[in-house]
Amino acid sequence: MLEAKRRAAIFLLLAFILAAVAGYLVLEKVKQLNAELGGMVEIYVSNGDIPARTLLHESQLTKMEIPQKFLTASHITDKNDILGQVSVVPLKEGDIITDNMLKSYSNLQDENNRLVALYRTDKIQFDQEIAALDRVDIIVSLEEEGKKSTELFMKDVAVAFAQGTGENFAGIGVEVSSEDATKLIHMENYAEYIRVLKANVGQDVEVSEVEEKPASVGKEEAPAESTETQTETKTEDKPNTPTDPKSQTNTEEAPASNTNAKTSEGNS
Repeated sequence: MLEAKRRAAIFLLLAFILAAVAGYLVLEKVKQLNAELGGMVEIYVSNGDIPARTLLHESQLTKMEIPQKFLTASHITDKNDILGQVSVVPLKEGDIITDNMLKSYSNLQDENNRLVALYRTDKIQFDQEIAALDRVDIIVSLEEEGKKSTELFMKDVAVAFAQGTGENFAGIGVEVSSEDATKLIHMENYAEYIRVLKANVGQDVEVSEVEEKPASVGKEEAPAESTETQTETKTEDKPNTPTDPKSQTNTEEAPASNTNAKTSEGNS
């Protein structure tokens, strides 16, 4: 009896030792795997169904953890890289959002407008560096039937974006209607020379208004002088014009009384 209990105790002790060794080996293996995977990182997935070409907001995003080893350059770990973009494909809930799914949101003023890029080349030149939200005039030089001409092709065109600054300025994207987009691309392909001028943004307008203000004041005073002249003229003509109604009545009654006197003399 005592021998049986002793053997049971020995087996339990051996089982406990083997379990502890097995647990230690498993823990070390997990640590090794985690070291190989490089820890966990958070990426962004869709928080619901998102149609294609929809502007993405923070409420449409949620996080998911994946091992560092499986993180690629297309995964997005910063939400600011997603906000304000659109997905070119429809997304289901839980779909991983990658960089190749996103495109910049086209902020056009009208859905019927189109963006046309004008890049600096030997044929296309810019007189000044142009920034987004500026406005430009497009002048083209053509040769038709042997005759060369230069004309204003488009005036006051809105600039949607500009690429590069300073010496690295490369070109702009202009927003035009779909009909004008075809014409502008035709000019890019076949015009001899295109020159892009930065249009006035309104700074000189204020100066011109200030300069013209004295002239406008002078114009306002002119009618006052003419009114005074007219008043003086009327005052000078006043003696020649009867203004008293009584004098008019007496003047009209005098001939009548003379007529009555002559008639009475004749009767006598």
